[in-house]
Amino acid sequence: MPPRHEEIDLLSLISTLYAAKKQIITITLLFALCGLAASFLLPQKWTSEAVVTPPENTNLTELRRAMVNLTVLGVETNLDAGRLYNLFLKKFDSQELREKFLAQSPYVQTLLKNPSVDKSELYRAIVGVSDKFKAADNSNAKKGENQPYTSWTLSFTAPDADDAQQVLRNYIDFISAEVNKDVLANVKNAVELKVAFEKNKLGLDRVNLENQHNVNLERLGYSLKVANAAGLKAPVYSNGQAVKDDPDYSVSLGANGLAEKLKIEESIKDVAQLNAGIQNRDHALSQLEAINLGDVNFTPYQFQMQPSYPLKKDGPGKALIVVLAALVGLIVAAGLVLVRGAMASRMQIEEM
Repeated sequence: MPPRHEEIDLLSLISTLYAAKKQIITITLLFALCGLAASFLLPQKWTSEAVVTPPENTNLTELRRAMVNLTVLGVETNLDAGRLYNLFLKKFDSQELREKFLAQSPYVQTLLKNPSVDKSELYRAIVGVSDKFKAADNSNAKKGENQPYTSWTLSFTAPDADDAQQVLRNYIDFISAEVNKDVLANVKNAVELKVAFEKNKLGLDRVNLENQHNVNLERLGYSLKVANAAGLKAPVYSNGQAVKDDPDYSVSLGANGLAEKLKIEESIKDVAQLNAGIQNRDHALSQLEAINLGDVNFTPYQFQMQPSYPLKKDGPGKALIVVLAALVGLIVAAGLVLVRGAMASRMQIEEM
């Protein structure tokens, strides 16, 4: 039996499709309507973005004013723009702080739509929403470009455009406040440590001066006894005498001079009275103890772009979904018509 060469008759296929045009159009429209319905049922996703750069001088004016006295008094704070910026980014990416912010945010309560939800459901909602915060380094995204500054893009995705913008703005403000609180707490700790150090050091130096004062009194008393025993009433250098002074108990002032000096030394009640260094450190310590930082407002970043209002939702648009659904419907309808025609042709051949 000679081999049978089967050929595809394109005109026959086209005529088959044309004959079933109503069926094809109907199925295509049904798929398009299903795609339109699906586009409304799919969850909406709107993303708000903000671009931040390291803080500039105007952002840190109040902080630097507050640090002037601390720097003069020797308190080391190591607060520069880069450190503050990195601390802000670190806290923005903190899962703990995200959960803390969302736990008190009305946005999560609105999503749950029930103010008396249990803790497990609230926690699941918080974890789910916290994953919508993103922070991306723009220098990594633009490796081919020579960007003259560093910047990060912060974003948040929500089912509503207004919520996306508002939550991102509130979270950035929340993190900025956390940085402020953390920095001021560290500065206050540094001041407290400096005050404690200066107090202890000053106390030791006062003890040293007290001991030195007592030794001086003892030496003056012994020197006075030696001068009286030697019959030296006036200073020995006043009458032209050359006397080799005692290295342990000086008698060069004579008994009268030593008695007056001993009287002066005994009248000193505060050992720092004649020590300018101790008095200066006492004053510095009082200045340290009087420091009150209060509320110092500063911003650890500079906006390159404020939290944006999303104008286009994430993912494919409604028109694209409808078009894709219609194409799928067209392919399915054409396939069904062709398969049905092929089966009918084969049945006719088998009956012959």
